[in-house]
Amino acid sequence: MDIEIKLDSGVTVPKVIIITDKVDKEIEELVEKISKYKPSVICGFRDDIMRILEPSEISRIYSEGRKIVAVTDNGEYIIRKRLFEVEETMELSRFARISNSEIINLSKVQHFDLSFRGTICVKMNDGSVTYVSRRYVSKIKSILGV
Repeated sequence: MDIEIKLDSGVTVPKVIIITDKVDKEIEELVEKISKYKPSVICGFRDDIMRILEPSEISRIYSEGRKIVAVTDNGEYIIRKRLFEVEETMELSRFARISNSEIINLSKVQHFDLSFRGTICVKMNDGSVTYVSRRYVSKIKSILGV
């Protein structure tokens, strides 16, 4: 497959054109992926300030009571979305759900401790510790290739 990108300063919305002799499975999958793509922004609130949170600065996102909290390099922010909505916007290769109430950034994990029976202890780079619930252990192991 050839990929060509044309830069045009007059274009404000990207446009994808597929030129092909027939529509096969590969083209259908490509169209499906492109159609599902939604640029996403995660907004965090602290005090009376709203800030756009870069995924690379987020360590973990968890629910606490009725609030969704994002832990970042710059402190904690409240997110005004449900956890499943946040999960849909996260890059799946970088983030993983570890319980019904928590998503972690895999690139912010210091190590996984597998010595616990039935669960996995996760130590984050910032020193915090969290746990993979039993329900998500097999999913995390498959992500990690264990």
